[in-house]
Order: sequence, then structure tokens, then C-alpha cells
Amino acid sequence: MTAHPPTEFPHIVVHAPALDGSRRVTEGDVTLGLASHLDDVIEILRMADLDRIEVEESDLIEWQGGGPDDWPGLTEHPES
Repeated sequence: MTAHPPTEFPHIVVHAPALDGSRRVTEGDVTLGLASHLDDVIEILRMADLDRIEVEESDLIEWQGGGPDDWPGLTEHPES
């Protein structure tokens, strides 16, 4: 019986919000995109062929500076 090499899983990081509320999405040292909303994270992962990841529940995603519901740039602006 031959041992199979371990399956590699991506390590996705959604970084802490910038001053404008956007969050950088990276895989390792590679920036995949800039998200302003949870839907952006989903689209960025889809474009990187990582769309099988459950964005809000996956252990493969590290949320820094808040979770999937934390987008301060969207809620701190006064309404017009």
C-alpha cells in the first residue's frame, strides 16, 4: 500500500478593514482581490477557482479584524 501525499488546502485570509472599509483577500503571499462586501469575497474566490469554500463557515478562511459580517465602511457612513 502506497501512502498518498497530504492534500493541500488553501489558506485564505480576509484582512482587517482598511480606512475605507475594504478588506484585502489573500492566499498565502498572493493578493486575490479587494472586497467591500461579503459578496465580493465570494466572487474573488470564485474567480480563483476556490468557490467550493463555504465563505462564512470554512476553517480555510482566516478572518482578521472581524468576521464575515464586519464591514465598517458600509455602516459608518451617514445616510443621505
